[in-house]
Amino acid sequence: MLEALGSLVPSLWTTLRPGTVLLGALVFLLFADFLKRQRPKNYPPGPLRLPFIGNFFQLDVGKGNPIPQQIVKKYGNIISLDFGAVHSIVITGLPYIKEALVYQEQNFVNRPRVPLQKRIFNNRGLIRSNGQVWKEQRRFALMTLKNFGLGRKSLEERIQEEITYLIQAIGEENAQPFDPHFIINNAVSNIICSITFGKRFDYQDDEFQELLRLLDKVLCLQTSVCCQLYNIFPRIMDFLPGPHQQLFSNWEKLKMFVADVIENHRRDWNPAEMRDFIDAYLQEIEKHKGNATSSFHDENLIYSTLDLFLAGTETTSTTLRWGLLLMALYPEVQEKVQAEIDRVLGQSQKVSIAALESMPYTNAVIHEVQRIGNIIPMNVPREVTVDTTLNGYHLVKGSMVLTNLTALHRDPAEWATPDTFNPEHFLENGQFKKRESFLPFSIGKRMCLGEQLARTELFIFFTSLLQKFTFRPPANEKLSLKFRESLTNSPVSYRLCAIPRA
Repeated sequence: MLEALGSLVPSLWTTLRPGTVLLGALVFLLFADFLKRQRPKNYPPGPLRLPFIGNFFQLDVGKGNPIPQQIVKKYGNIISLDFGAVHSIVITGLPYIKEALVYQEQNFVNRPRVPLQKRIFNNRGLIRSNGQVWKEQRRFALMTLKNFGLGRKSLEERIQEEITYLIQAIGEENAQPFDPHFIINNAVSNIICSITFGKRFDYQDDEFQELLRLLDKVLCLQTSVCCQLYNIFPRIMDFLPGPHQQLFSNWEKLKMFVADVIENHRRDWNPAEMRDFIDAYLQEIEKHKGNATSSFHDENLIYSTLDLFLAGTETTSTTLRWGLLLMALYPEVQEKVQAEIDRVLGQSQKVSIAALESMPYTNAVIHEVQRIGNIIPMNVPREVTVDTTLNGYHLVKGSMVLTNLTALHRDPAEWATPDTFNPEHFLENGQFKKRESFLPFSIGKRMCLGEQLARTELFIFFTSLLQKFTFRPPANEKLSLKFRESLTNSPVSYRLCAIPRA
């Protein structure tokens, strides 16, 4: 019997055509994919998914919001989408966002570990870590940032000092057209650098300019098709060339830069004199030496420092670039801001956060810039930590959760002119009005830990620049509100003229 079976197998193999074998393999894979995609009862609805890649080709990457609004309108406030093997839930509407991120936050507190993020970060740092690592790193970062100026007068003094360098650099353009991208990046980044690295960098520092360019590249590369395909077919993409390989290389260069700064700190480190975040972290590493379960080690120091550098540079500088662009496009708004500045501060008094209460129109303009700019359209992703029920739908453990801030910030039921730049959205009887449907920093325990820093920077930088300059489009150049393809919503490259007011 065994001899008969042994002779049958090779004879069958020789009679089967290669095409038949491939077809059988394909049918098997499709059937396996079908079984894997079976949904439990009461799973959120969503559009038809293609085998293996899911809803990948239904994304609108690079158009300001990756999830097309027609999908949301068709399937409702809680919908399901698949990106390769990653099951995703998109939550739209303030009540459901608050339910998930505040009232049931313990069920949505984690970050998803998709293949791309796992390859780069692997549960390290502040933004993408989970569990005890995240709790320890966030608690330490909040305490240390507070000790080094967050929420104190010294922070204002750092920003006020940096704005003098920025005003000087813009003044040297002599009212000629210039691209404000990297000059603003440099100024904003110097604030977080003074806290993390203990120093600021000159605007002509070649090494630092290269660092800012690397940072800009990783944000753009991460939305490339190859990087998205990496999340679907990581084992295959590991062997293929493309932007994803450049992304990994650029992250390694950023890590090496921070590692070199840390090594320089170690050489002259004095535990009795804490200069910055890195010094404080080195002391924490010493405290936990010999504790195998501690998350305080060199790798987490590198990634936490990179997270602070990235978050402390990109979102605020991008918002400021949106702000200057919008002022050039809406000169009547710019004039009102400058009139308020002249009335409250004049043209020589330093801008401080104390003036904010007396400047409701300027405050409203900054908030409206954030709403229109919509820097992080789907929020930083979360993950369902346990099987959960939300609005009657069953959400499966391990699903990625995206909160639809674009729909929230453009909801016609909340905003009088949702698609138009209109500072009146944040004003009532001439006074500044807070809006519950405004969540650029998210909500809950994993909301942006640098919110206070960002708000202070935005007010002082924006107000100081409009105190000294009027921003106009260059002659014969048309400005637009188009987005460029990036991990954050940033404006396409543009030029403007800064006309000195004095």
